Amino acid sequence: MEQRLANCWRLTVNEKKFIESALLSELRVDGRGPLDYRKLNIKFGRDDGSAEIQLGETRVMSFVSAQLVQPYKDRPNEGTLSIFTEFSPMADPSFEPGRPGESAVELGRIIDRGLRESRAIDTESLCILSAKLVWAIRIDIHILDNAGNLVDAANIAALASLKTFRRPECSLGGEDGQQVVVHPPEVREPLPLIIHHLPVAVTFGFFSNENLVVLDPTYHEEAVMTGRMTATLNANGDVCAIQKPGGQGVFQRVIMHCLKLAHVKAGDITSKINDAVEKHNNERALQKIKRHSSSVAVDVCGATATLGGKQNQSHGDKEGSHLDQSKLKGETNFMECDATSSGQVQSSKKDGSSKNFTGGPSSWDPYSECVNSDLLKASLASRGQLTPSKQKDSRHETKPEEPVQEIKTVSAPLDTALTAGQSNEGKTLKDAVKPKNKRKKKTSTNNGN
Repeated sequence: MEQRLANCWRLTVNEKKFIESALLSELRVDGRGPLDYRKLNIKFGRDDGSAEIQLGETRVMSFVSAQLVQPYKDRPNEGTLSIFTEFSPMADPSFEPGRPGESAVELGRIIDRGLRESRAIDTESLCILSAKLVWAIRIDIHILDNAGNLVDAANIAALASLKTFRRPECSLGGEDGQQVVVHPPEVREPLPLIIHHLPVAVTFGFFSNENLVVLDPTYHEEAVMTGRMTATLNANGDVCAIQKPGGQGVFQRVIMHCLKLAHVKAGDITSKINDAVEKHNNERALQKIKRHSSSVAVDVCGATATLGGKQNQSHGDKEGSHLDQSKLKGETNFMECDATSSGQVQSSKKDGSSKNFTGGPSSWDPYSECVNSDLLKASLASRGQLTPSKQKDSRHETKPEEPVQEIKTVSAPLDTALTAGQSNEGKTLKDAVKPKNKRKKKTSTNNGN
């Protein structure tokens, strides 16, 4: 990779000396220190298993897919994992379209070795039918912009896409139990991959001076450096793989020092990946929540009343007005239900048993649905035209003797309210109903008559 970049990007002698002299002073062209990492940004796509990584100016995109295939004969109970890389000429002029070059093959092998040799992914969980069907996981890595250190950026992109990938759930059916049924996401929730740890690749660059070691080399530094080494470790400090593709030799003490630095950086990168994945999963979970309306219905004397009705008062009313209105509504509903029940279940009261009456939906006027029309006509006629003797006779003709007292007690305030409501249309419901003490007095007067 260094040779191709060096052939394409030819630096002058002064530029090379400037980069090396700046490194001797523990400075780099982009302002970082020799062991500083560039800013890492992780983004996820809408589909499961898609991620885009931006490491400084280097941008890499990764996609994960899966399909059912036959396993290898030597491993019939394990799934497969394959990595494919694509170097677009738009990312770097040195990349050629068509067949993958040496740099693309090398990049794929480094990532594949870190995942496969360390057993980071549980491949046995990918088995559906032993020796017949297993899941084949494929990782496609696309280089969008090359600004140096493609190995680290591609490795982080592959890990992030694997963490968010979900494979369809399968079940066995049929008469012999050997028929595989793949359930779509609408039927059953897809399953994530079982990942034991995250092997993170950390790349170091070496120069002609033995004491010059940089972490995360840039595009310009790759054109000047004489050697490179990639160490793949997890957050626990386990060495998963080491790649040293030729170039300048490195002493053992330098390698041990690089492994210690890689352990620290692997832990930091692992925490960033886990945080980004957790945030992405929480956002997806919120999008799947279905919210329902929380309307509450109450059945009062056969009428269904919902919260927030038309008779609710404004927010600035006093507590006294609320209490008076609620008390008035309770008295009116009680009178309405009592009048209705007395008019419709009089036949059952002869036997001494009473039943609850459930009326139909009423309008805003509480006296429009639950008042008996025959009873209303008889009461109006008795007030203006009929004598008390005729009133008693008419009532005895239509109604039995026992409910007479109950009808009188209830109909008196109802007649008063209806008469007042017809004469004064501008009055409210509160004005139409008389106070409780007057109702009792009027009732006692009627009973005396």
